[in-house]
Amino acid sequence: MRDRPCCIWLTGLPAAGKSTVAEALKQELQSAGAACCVLDGDCVREGLCRDLGYSAADRAENVRRISEVARLMVDAGLIAIVSLISPFRKDRLAARARFAAGTFIEVYVDTPLDVCERRDPKALYRKARLGDIPDFTGVSSAYEPPEQPDVRLVHDRATPYDHVAMIITHLRQHGFIEST
Repeated sequence: MRDRPCCIWLTGLPAAGKSTVAEALKQELQSAGAACCVLDGDCVREGLCRDLGYSAADRAENVRRISEVARLMVDAGLIAIVSLISPFRKDRLAARARFAAGTFIEVYVDTPLDVCERRDPKALYRKARLGDIPDFTGVSSAYEPPEQPDVRLVHDRATPYDHVAMIITHLRQHGFIEST
């Protein structure tokens, strides 16, 4: 596969399915021969961003750091897949600004809050509703959905693999990967 480097930035509420889609997308791209990697928000918080909290300023810094790493990966020729809540539009716009024109693809994993709360594998929504987690996105802290995402994955009966197919279609249509 001949591929062009880019950043695929998945944003959405906690438990929206971002990490699931990111990993499935990575597997699909790698099986087709593309050089790619995933930067998952939870994993990055354990290392590079472990000194940050969840205030608006810390969230902005988290997005800044991750977008800088993703840009370095794109500059090195990889497709960087970022799975990150990144709740504020201004921070996502700042992330986009770090990339060459047309190489930042914003993917909105549009899953309703009630669905995210039902999924909640770590019981974080429950803890936030009890007041145990301050500044929790979707409960006590706002999530600003993208106004014009490049790809919008709407929660319905689609599987993560259906969503991956939508992203792959976008990548093909915009010349990031070859059509098969």
